[in-house]
Amino acid sequence: MTLLPDLAPWKASLDFRRLWLSGLISNFGSFLTFVALPVQLKDLTGSAAAVGAIGAVELLPLILCGLYGGALADAFDKRRLIVWTEAGQGLLSVALLGNALLPHPAVWPLYLVAALSSAMGAVQRPALDSLWPRIVAHDDMAAAASLNSLRWTVGGVAGPALAGVVVAYAGLGWAYATDLLTFAVSLAFMVRIAPSPASHEAAKPSLKAVAEGARYAWSRKDLLGTYAVDLAAMFLAMPLAVLPFLADDLDAPWSLGLMYAALPAGALLVSLTSGWTSRVHRHGRMVALSAAGFGVAVAGAGLVRDVWLVLLLLAAAGAFDMVSGVFRSAMWNQTIPDELRGRLAGIELLSYSVGPQLGQVRAGGVAAWAGVRASVWSGGLACAGAIGLQALCLPGLMRYDARTNEHSVRMRERRAAATKPAAETVTG
Repeated sequence: MTLLPDLAPWKASLDFRRLWLSGLISNFGSFLTFVALPVQLKDLTGSAAAVGAIGAVELLPLILCGLYGGALADAFDKRRLIVWTEAGQGLLSVALLGNALLPHPAVWPLYLVAALSSAMGAVQRPALDSLWPRIVAHDDMAAAASLNSLRWTVGGVAGPALAGVVVAYAGLGWAYATDLLTFAVSLAFMVRIAPSPASHEAAKPSLKAVAEGARYAWSRKDLLGTYAVDLAAMFLAMPLAVLPFLADDLDAPWSLGLMYAALPAGALLVSLTSGWTSRVHRHGRMVALSAAGFGVAVAGAGLVRDVWLVLLLLAAAGAFDMVSGVFRSAMWNQTIPDELRGRLAGIELLSYSVGPQLGQVRAGGVAAWAGVRASVWSGGLACAGAIGLQALCLPGLMRYDARTNEHSVRMRERRAAATKPAAETVTG
């Protein structure tokens, strides 16, 4: 029973439940599009480089909107930002659906929608990430991260698996239409979340405010370590862009949906048995060890030729990545002050999003030059080696202990002081 997820955040917070359900529904639809878009590009162009270029067109909006979106999240009501960007994502699904229904779909709208979707997500994610610490108790952050990973992985397993069937037998239009429906349902939950206005100490959105957040991040070498480890793993080893070609190389095109689902399936296994995460305190070590394990598993997936073994190794990679993500999230949410949370969430967004986008370009480019399988195994080995080197160069990350870290202790005391007057008022 101790392996089961800790449900304390779900039981304690109505807004946590609403956000969790909203994310579960929208993630399910988004994963349908996540599979359908590269498949449509592959069908229209037949080029691995063209599919990998999705990462390139998403990169600049992600960087610009992620950093400034963090400043917006600190300065404005977080719920309002979340609702409006979710509505914007729904409109982009309308555009994809319209293009897919044309007699001759065009390529350029796919890149345009990918860029705009990246911008919307980059504005929304800092607001979401900075909202969790307001609605979850300090000591429940690891449990909340595990529950949020469960939400993501359920959609990540079901979405790609269903997308492979839907795209193959019903067509791309049905995948995009289902995504649109999930955005509508997700909005119905989001609008019921309580307002979350800016803190009194928050700075107005500006380049100066963004720079202030960057200076704080630079002063925290343990945080820098989490960013560096995740960036290296995602840039060097994320194989998603070449999975359509890997399935063909293995003479198993039927396995594409399963390949996309294997990574979140491994993550789902971790989420369902995440009770142990609340009892781990050396978060930095777990971040580094699991990121290295991710690289080793991806390398194995590129070296073996049995499709079922490839799927198993991809699932192992997803499990390692989720362990790393749970403890990164706990470190961030337990130690960063509320007035800086949005801007630091913007920096975090870059650390775990820019890597995959650049990784798509790397994977596609190496596949075009040296072959699909070489792209996968070489990236995995490079990841494991890079993480080992970073572990030697980042002692602050490896020493981090949630019980004794000065920033974690300070935030725990601030949260306790903030809740004490309310408790005294209720008692009185």
